Amino acid sequence: MFDTFPQLETQNLILRQIKSSDIEAVFAFFSDADVLRYHDAEPFANLERARRLVSTWHDRFLTRQGIRWGIARKEENTIIGTCGFRFWGKPPFCAELGYELSKSDWRKGIMTEALSSVIRFGFENMELNRIEATVMVDNQASINLLSKLGFTEEGILREFGYWKYEFHDLKLFSLLKRECLQK
Repeated sequence: MFDTFPQLETQNLILRQIKSSDIEAVFAFFSDADVLRYHDAEPFANLERARRLVSTWHDRFLTRQGIRWGIARKEENTIIGTCGFRFWGKPPFCAELGYELSKSDWRKGIMTEALSSVIRFGFENMELNRIEATVMVDNQASINLLSKLGFTEEGILREFGYWKYEFHDLKLFSLLKRECLQK
């Protein structure tokens, strides 16, 4: 994939590798129950959990199983969220998109700006042909975001997810390279 972690810039954001110095920032939004309401994890209780997650993201990049960018405003360079891909297959023509953002930054267009850059990078530089996202059926904010980004809703995966001691129906969304790059 890449020998070094690719940094991306948008008009307002830097999308960069998450470092050990970012662990407290990652903990801040991963310990927020509202941020994790539709996530497959419980809110983090300590910094060690955030440290392990950052280590997992680093290992996935090194083993070419995924890539996760930290989202930071250019003027601050403090991580306020993350986004990225987990890869399927070899070569990984298909990837799953994931993301989260600190609650104080919701509904400001930040995730739309970040994901637009990441999606374009995936299609143009990573040889992806298909990007998928699964969303809990009542997560209207994510459903709206994916629709705004041009994703197509393919259907409902009944009781596909299991976390927080219950099964969850998930909506499956996809975006194809030919759909994205023709815009």
